[in-house]
Amino acid sequence: MAARRYPRLCRLLAGLGGAASLVLLISLYTAVSEVQVLSELTFFPLWRREKPLYKLDVNWPLIPFTGQTFCVAVDDVNGLVYVGQRGDENVPKVVVYTEDGYFLQAWNASIEMPHGIFVLNTPNATSVWITDVGTGKYGHTIKQYTPSGELLQVIGTAGRAGSGTNPLQFDQPAEIFVEESGDIYIVDGDGGLNNRLVKLTPDFKTLWLHGENGSGTAQFNIPHSVTVDAVGRVWVADRANWRIQAFQKTTGEWLGCWNSCFTQDGPSSVRLTPDQRYMIVAHINIDRVSILAAPPVGSIEDCVVMDTIQLASEVKPHLVDVSKKTGAIYVAEIGAQQVQKYVPLY
Repeated sequence: MAARRYPRLCRLLAGLGGAASLVLLISLYTAVSEVQVLSELTFFPLWRREKPLYKLDVNWPLIPFTGQTFCVAVDDVNGLVYVGQRGDENVPKVVVYTEDGYFLQAWNASIEMPHGIFVLNTPNATSVWITDVGTGKYGHTIKQYTPSGELLQVIGTAGRAGSGTNPLQFDQPAEIFVEESGDIYIVDGDGGLNNRLVKLTPDFKTLWLHGENGSGTAQFNIPHSVTVDAVGRVWVADRANWRIQAFQKTTGEWLGCWNSCFTQDGPSSVRLTPDQRYMIVAHINIDRVSILAAPPVGSIEDCVVMDTIQLASEVKPHLVDVSKKTGAIYVAEIGAQQVQKYVPLY
Protein backbone atom coordinates (compact mmCIF):
# COMPACT_ATOMS: atom_id res chain seq x y z
CA MET A 1 0.00 0.00 0.00
CA ALA A 2 2.84 2.39 0.87
CA ALA A 3 4.52 1.63 -2.46
CA ARG A 4 1.39 2.63 -4.35
CA ARG A 5 0.88 5.86 -2.37
CA TYR A 6 4.53 7.02 -2.15
CA PRO A 7 6.44 5.39 -5.05
CA ARG A 8 9.37 7.83 -5.10
CA LEU A 9 9.88 7.54 -1.37
CA CYS A 10 9.83 3.73 -1.52
CA ARG A 11 12.31 3.61 -4.41
CA LEU A 12 14.60 6.01 -2.53
CA LEU A 13 14.49 3.94 0.66
CA ALA A 14 15.18 0.72 -1.26
CA GLY A 15 18.30 2.24 -2.78
CA LEU A 16 19.66 3.49 0.52
CA GLY A 17 19.62 0.24 2.42
CA GLY A 18 18.35 -0.61 5.89
CA ALA A 19 20.29 1.71 8.25
CA ALA A 20 20.25 4.70 5.94
CA SER A 21 16.56 4.16 5.29
CA LEU A 22 15.82 4.20 9.00
CA VAL A 23 17.77 7.43 9.48
CA LEU A 24 15.89 9.06 6.59
CA LEU A 25 12.51 7.96 7.93
CA ILE A 26 13.28 9.34 11.39
CA SER A 27 14.44 12.64 9.88
CA LEU A 28 11.29 12.93 7.77
CA TYR A 29 9.05 12.19 10.73
CA THR A 30 10.84 14.77 12.86
CA ALA A 31 10.67 17.41 10.14
CA VAL A 32 7.00 17.13 9.27
CA SER A 33 5.70 16.10 12.69
CA GLU A 34 1.92 16.00 12.40
CA VAL A 35 1.80 17.39 8.85
CA GLN A 36 0.31 14.82 6.44
CA VAL A 37 2.51 13.40 3.66
CA LEU A 38 0.84 13.21 0.26
CA SER A 39 1.85 11.15 -2.77
CA GLU A 40 4.97 12.17 -4.69
CA LEU A 41 6.37 13.76 -1.48
CA THR A 42 3.95 16.68 -1.70
CA PHE A 43 3.01 18.27 1.62
CA PHE A 44 -0.04 20.08 2.87
CA PRO A 45 0.67 23.72 3.75
CA LEU A 46 1.48 23.95 7.46
CA TRP A 47 -2.01 25.16 8.36
CA ARG A 48 -3.67 22.05 6.90
CA ARG A 49 -4.26 19.84 9.91
CA GLU A 50 -4.84 16.11 9.82
CA LYS A 51 -7.34 16.55 12.64
CA PRO A 52 -9.74 19.50 12.40
CA LEU A 53 -10.04 21.96 15.26
CA TYR A 54 -13.86 22.10 15.15
CA LYS A 55 -16.77 19.92 14.14
CA LEU A 56 -20.35 20.77 13.21
CA ASP A 57 -23.06 20.16 15.80
CA VAL A 58 -25.62 18.66 13.42
CA ASN A 59 -28.36 18.77 16.07
CA TRP A 60 -28.25 22.56 16.56
CA PRO A 61 -30.75 24.18 16.48
CA LEU A 62 -33.69 21.88 17.13
CA ILE A 63 -36.13 24.35 15.53
CA PRO A 64 -35.13 26.18 12.29
CA PHE A 65 -35.05 29.92 11.72
CA THR A 66 -37.70 31.83 9.78
CA GLY A 67 -35.72 34.72 8.25
CA GLN A 68 -32.31 35.77 6.97
CA THR A 69 -29.91 35.34 9.87
CA PHE A 70 -27.50 38.28 9.88
CA CYS A 71 -25.93 38.17 13.34
CA VAL A 72 -25.51 36.04 16.45
CA ALA A 73 -24.41 36.68 20.05
CA VAL A 74 -23.84 34.26 22.91
CA ASP A 75 -24.92 34.92 26.49
CA ASP A 76 -22.65 32.30 28.01
CA VAL A 77 -23.59 33.22 31.58
CA ASN A 78 -27.20 32.23 31.02
CA GLY A 79 -26.61 29.69 28.27
CA LEU A 80 -28.51 31.61 25.57
CA VAL A 81 -27.94 32.48 21.91
CA TYR A 82 -29.47 35.64 20.38
CA VAL A 83 -29.94 35.82 16.61
CA GLY A 84 -30.85 38.88 14.53
CA GLN A 85 -33.09 38.14 11.53
CA ARG A 86 -34.56 40.01 8.58
CA GLY A 87 -37.64 39.21 6.56
CA ASP A 88 -41.28 40.20 6.07
CA GLU A 89 -43.53 41.52 8.83
CA ASN A 90 -44.14 38.01 10.13
CA VAL A 91 -40.46 37.38 10.80
CA PRO A 92 -39.37 38.40 14.33
CA LYS A 93 -36.21 40.50 14.34
CA VAL A 94 -34.67 38.73 17.33
CA VAL A 95 -34.99 35.06 18.25
CA VAL A 96 -33.52 33.48 21.35
CA TYR A 97 -32.34 29.88 21.67
CA THR A 98 -30.67 27.92 24.41
CA GLU A 99 -27.13 26.72 23.77
CA ASP A 100 -28.69 23.24 23.56
CA GLY A 101 -30.72 24.38 20.56
CA TYR A 102 -34.20 24.88 22.02
CA PHE A 103 -36.22 27.90 20.89
CA LEU A 104 -37.02 30.17 23.83
CA GLN A 105 -38.60 33.45 22.68
CA ALA A 106 -38.81 36.10 19.95
CA TRP A 107 -39.21 39.89 19.92
CA ASN A 108 -39.10 42.96 17.64
CA ALA A 109 -39.01 46.13 19.76
CA SER A 110 -38.48 48.91 17.21
CA ILE A 111 -35.85 47.26 15.06
CA GLU A 112 -35.83 47.72 11.30
CA MET A 113 -32.79 45.87 9.96
CA PRO A 114 -30.53 44.20 12.54
CA HIS A 115 -26.94 43.93 11.40
CA GLY A 116 -24.75 43.26 14.45
CA ILE A 117 -25.61 41.98 17.91
CA PHE A 118 -23.67 41.79 21.19
CA VAL A 119 -24.50 40.49 24.68
CA LEU A 120 -22.94 42.20 27.69
CA ASN A 121 -22.88 40.43 31.06
CA THR A 122 -21.97 42.42 34.15
CA PRO A 123 -22.35 41.46 37.83
CA ASN A 124 -25.57 43.48 37.94
CA ALA A 125 -27.34 42.78 34.64
CA THR A 126 -27.36 41.33 31.14
CA SER A 127 -28.09 43.52 28.13
CA VAL A 128 -28.39 42.99 24.39
CA TRP A 129 -26.97 45.58 21.96
CA ILE A 130 -28.11 45.68 18.32
CA THR A 131 -26.91 47.79 15.40
CA ASP A 132 -29.79 48.83 13.12
CA VAL A 133 -28.89 49.68 9.50
CA GLY A 134 -32.45 50.44 8.45
CA THR A 135 -33.19 53.71 6.65
CA GLY A 136 -36.61 54.34 8.21
CA LYS A 137 -37.57 56.05 11.46
CA TYR A 138 -35.71 53.55 13.68
CA GLY A 139 -32.57 53.10 11.58
CA HIS A 140 -28.97 54.35 11.72
CA THR A 141 -28.88 53.59 15.44
CA ILE A 142 -27.57 51.23 18.08
CA LYS A 143 -30.05 50.03 20.69
CA GLN A 144 -29.66 48.47 24.11
CA TYR A 145 -32.30 45.98 25.32
CA THR A 146 -33.07 43.81 28.28
CA PRO A 147 -32.88 40.05 27.62
CA SER A 148 -36.66 40.02 27.11
CA GLY A 149 -36.60 42.79 24.49
CA GLU A 150 -37.43 45.90 26.52
CA LEU A 151 -35.74 48.92 24.93
CA LEU A 152 -33.39 50.64 27.40
CA GLN A 153 -31.67 53.33 25.34
CA VAL A 154 -30.71 54.39 21.83
CA ILE A 155 -27.33 55.62 20.58
CA GLY A 156 -27.40 57.81 17.51
CA THR A 157 -30.07 59.90 15.80
CA ALA A 158 -32.95 57.64 14.84
CA GLY A 159 -33.93 57.82 11.20
CA ARG A 160 -31.15 60.21 10.24
CA ALA A 161 -27.80 59.21 8.74
CA GLY A 162 -24.83 61.36 9.65
CA SER A 163 -21.23 61.60 10.81
CA GLY A 164 -21.58 63.84 13.85
CA THR A 165 -20.18 63.09 17.29
CA ASN A 166 -22.16 65.69 19.26
CA PRO A 167 -24.88 64.58 19.01
CA LEU A 168 -23.85 61.14 17.85
CA GLN A 169 -24.87 60.10 14.36
CA PHE A 170 -24.26 56.91 12.42
CA ASP A 171 -24.84 55.67 8.91
CA GLN A 172 -25.47 51.92 8.81
CA PRO A 173 -23.39 50.99 11.90
CA ALA A 174 -22.10 47.47 11.36
CA GLU A 175 -21.18 46.09 14.78
CA ILE A 176 -20.57 46.94 18.44
CA PHE A 177 -18.36 45.52 21.20
CA VAL A 178 -18.94 46.58 24.83
CA GLU A 179 -16.45 45.90 27.61
CA GLU A 180 -17.56 45.08 31.15
CA SER A 181 -16.25 48.52 32.14
CA GLY A 182 -18.90 50.03 29.87
CA ASP A 183 -16.48 51.31 27.22
CA ILE A 184 -17.97 50.92 23.74
CA TYR A 185 -16.34 50.20 20.37
CA ILE A 186 -18.35 50.74 17.19
CA VAL A 187 -17.51 50.10 13.55
CA ASP A 188 -19.72 52.47 11.59
CA GLY A 189 -19.83 51.82 7.89
CA ASP A 190 -21.73 48.97 6.30
CA GLY A 191 -21.58 50.82 2.99
CA GLY A 192 -22.88 54.22 4.10
CA LEU A 193 -21.28 57.64 4.56
CA ASN A 194 -18.87 56.57 7.26
CA ASN A 195 -15.88 54.28 7.43
CA ARG A 196 -14.81 54.64 11.02
CA LEU A 197 -13.96 53.05 14.35
CA VAL A 198 -15.29 54.95 17.36
CA LYS A 199 -14.60 54.42 21.06
CA LEU A 200 -17.19 55.82 23.49
CA THR A 201 -17.39 56.16 27.25
CA PRO A 202 -20.29 54.45 29.05
CA ASP A 203 -22.22 57.74 28.79
CA PHE A 204 -21.55 57.93 25.02
CA LYS A 205 -18.80 60.56 24.95
CA THR A 206 -16.26 60.08 22.18
CA LEU A 207 -12.83 59.05 23.49
CA TRP A 208 -11.14 58.60 20.12
CA LEU A 209 -11.97 57.69 16.56
CA HIS A 210 -10.42 56.80 13.23
CA GLY A 211 -12.67 57.92 10.45
CA GLU A 212 -10.96 58.20 7.09
CA ASN A 213 -12.10 56.27 4.04
CA GLY A 214 -9.22 54.64 2.22
CA SER A 215 -6.66 51.84 2.28
CA GLY A 216 -3.86 53.50 4.21
CA THR A 217 -2.86 53.17 7.85
CA ALA A 218 -5.91 53.46 10.15
CA GLN A 219 -8.20 54.04 7.16
CA PHE A 220 -11.17 51.80 6.39
CA ASN A 221 -13.31 50.54 3.57
CA ILE A 222 -16.37 48.91 5.16
CA PRO A 223 -15.18 48.24 8.73
CA HIS A 224 -17.51 45.35 9.46
CA SER A 225 -16.66 43.71 12.79
CA VAL A 226 -14.77 44.60 15.98
CA THR A 227 -13.46 42.77 19.03
CA VAL A 228 -11.06 43.46 21.94
CA ASP A 229 -8.47 40.98 23.19
CA ALA A 230 -7.21 40.29 26.70
CA VAL A 231 -4.12 42.51 26.37
CA GLY A 232 -5.93 45.66 25.28
CA ARG A 233 -5.87 45.52 21.50
CA VAL A 234 -8.86 46.38 19.31
CA TRP A 235 -9.20 44.25 16.15
CA VAL A 236 -11.26 45.46 13.19
CA ALA A 237 -12.31 43.41 10.17
CA ASP A 238 -11.62 45.93 7.40
CA ARG A 239 -13.72 43.98 4.95
CA ALA A 240 -13.34 45.72 1.59
CA ASN A 241 -9.61 46.32 2.20
CA TRP A 242 -9.12 42.58 2.76
CA ARG A 243 -7.32 42.98 6.07
CA ILE A 244 -7.64 43.14 9.85
CA GLN A 245 -6.28 46.23 11.61
CA ALA A 246 -5.21 46.45 15.26
CA PHE A 247 -5.29 49.43 17.65
CA GLN A 248 -4.31 50.09 21.25
CA LYS A 249 -7.58 50.36 23.11
CA THR A 250 -6.66 53.19 25.51
CA THR A 251 -5.03 55.59 23.07
CA GLY A 252 -6.35 54.40 19.71
CA GLU A 253 -2.77 54.08 18.44
CA TRP A 254 -2.48 51.98 15.27
CA LEU A 255 -0.50 48.79 15.97
CA GLY A 256 -0.44 47.08 12.60
CA CYS A 257 -2.51 44.98 10.24
CA TRP A 258 -2.89 41.46 8.89
CA ASN A 259 -3.47 40.94 5.20
CA SER A 260 -1.50 37.90 4.02
CA CYS A 261 -4.28 35.53 5.10
CA PHE A 262 -6.86 37.27 2.93
CA THR A 263 -5.94 36.53 -0.67
CA GLN A 264 -9.35 35.21 -1.74
CA ASP A 265 -11.78 37.34 0.25
CA GLY A 266 -11.78 39.93 2.99
CA PRO A 267 -12.80 39.24 6.60
CA SER A 268 -16.44 39.95 7.44
CA SER A 269 -16.26 38.98 11.13
CA VAL A 270 -13.63 38.68 13.83
CA ARG A 271 -13.78 37.03 17.27
CA LEU A 272 -11.34 35.38 19.69
CA THR A 273 -11.62 32.03 21.44
CA PRO A 274 -11.96 32.11 25.25
CA ASP A 275 -8.35 31.01 25.75
CA GLN A 276 -7.18 33.70 23.29
CA ARG A 277 -5.48 30.93 21.34
CA TYR A 278 -7.27 31.44 18.04
CA MET A 279 -8.93 34.22 16.09
CA ILE A 280 -12.12 33.22 14.25
CA VAL A 281 -12.74 34.98 10.94
CA ALA A 282 -15.65 34.62 8.49
CA HIS A 283 -15.39 35.15 4.71
CA ILE A 284 -18.80 35.86 3.26
CA ASN A 285 -17.96 35.58 -0.45
CA ILE A 286 -16.10 32.26 -0.35
CA ASP A 287 -18.30 30.54 2.25
CA ARG A 288 -15.47 29.91 4.69
CA VAL A 289 -14.50 30.31 8.32
CA SER A 290 -10.77 30.63 9.03
CA ILE A 291 -9.14 29.81 12.36
CA LEU A 292 -6.04 31.97 12.72
CA ALA A 293 -3.29 31.69 15.30
CA ALA A 294 -3.92 34.41 17.86
CA PRO A 295 -1.38 37.24 17.70
CA PRO A 296 1.50 37.25 20.19
CA VAL A 297 1.78 39.90 22.86
CA GLY A 298 3.85 42.81 21.63
CA SER A 299 4.46 42.91 17.90
CA ILE A 300 1.44 41.43 16.15
CA GLU A 301 3.69 39.95 13.43
CA ASP A 302 1.65 38.40 10.58
CA CYS A 303 -1.36 36.12 10.44
CA VAL A 304 -1.14 32.33 10.24
CA VAL A 305 -4.08 30.15 9.22
CA MET A 306 -4.26 27.10 11.48
CA ASP A 307 -7.41 25.52 10.04
CA THR A 308 -10.46 26.31 7.93
CA ILE A 309 -14.11 25.32 7.90
CA GLN A 310 -15.36 25.19 4.33
CA LEU A 311 -19.11 25.72 4.27
CA ALA A 312 -21.60 24.81 1.57
CA SER A 313 -21.83 27.02 -1.52
CA GLU A 314 -23.76 30.27 -1.15
CA VAL A 315 -24.45 29.98 2.60
CA LYS A 316 -22.71 33.39 3.03
CA PRO A 317 -21.36 33.48 6.60
CA HIS A 318 -21.86 37.05 7.78
CA LEU A 319 -21.03 37.45 11.48
CA VAL A 320 -19.93 35.00 14.16
CA ASP A 321 -19.70 34.75 17.92
CA VAL A 322 -17.89 32.41 20.30
CA SER A 323 -19.13 31.09 23.63
CA LYS A 324 -16.73 32.10 26.39
CA LYS A 325 -17.82 29.06 28.40
CA THR A 326 -17.73 26.22 25.85
CA GLY A 327 -15.64 27.72 23.04
CA ALA A 328 -18.33 26.84 20.49
CA ILE A 329 -18.46 28.97 17.33
CA TYR A 330 -21.86 30.19 16.10
CA VAL A 331 -21.96 31.29 12.44
CA ALA A 332 -24.84 33.45 11.14
CA GLU A 333 -25.37 32.56 7.47
CA ILE A 334 -27.42 34.93 5.34
CA GLY A 335 -27.74 32.72 2.28
CA ALA A 336 -28.66 29.56 4.15
CA GLN A 337 -30.94 31.44 6.58
CA GLN A 338 -29.49 29.55 9.51
CA VAL A 339 -26.98 29.70 12.33
CA GLN A 340 -24.60 26.78 12.57
CA LYS A 341 -22.74 25.69 15.68
CA TYR A 342 -19.22 24.28 15.66
CA VAL A 343 -17.77 22.70 18.79
CA PRO A 344 -14.03 22.64 19.55
CA LEU A 345 -12.06 19.39 19.32
CA TYR A 346 -8.79 20.64 20.78
